[in-house]
Amino acid sequence: MGECGDGRAAVDLARRLKPDMVVMDVRMPVLDGIEATRLLAGAGVADPVKVLVVTTFNLDEYVYEALRAGASGFLLKDAPPAQLLHGIRTVATGAALLAPEVTRQLVGRYAARIRPAKGTPDDPALTPASWRCCASSPTACPTARSPRPW
Repeated sequence: MGECGDGRAAVDLARRLKPDMVVMDVRMPVLDGIEATRLLAGAGVADPVKVLVVTTFNLDEYVYEALRAGASGFLLKDAPPAQLLHGIRTVATGAALLAPEVTRQLVGRYAARIRPAKGTPDDPALTPASWRCCASSPTACPTARSPRPW
């Protein structure tokens, strides 16, 4: 177990101690937590370490950059102790974890991007005959905008 005051020291210590996982703050002097995570768990790292990123700031760019850098989890510092412990255990097992608040935001933004624009007609309802037609020949489906891959 180790503790560091800056990102560069965290990377050096993790490389020396080879821990099962690292809990990394986003905002640190010398080298920020995102770049430190990239050096420990990013693409091309020979022996990546599992990293749980924690921060006070619930900002989308921190979440996206932490995940792109190779983090296995992302929690807010105001998480209750039981949630933080659960996050550590989850990431240590190799699973991924996002804070519930972060997940809600990401899902909301994703859903907003995939919703049909206002004024766009929804797919017309398929009748039983249309279902049979589509099932037998997806390209012949009269209500399909493009072939259906079933």
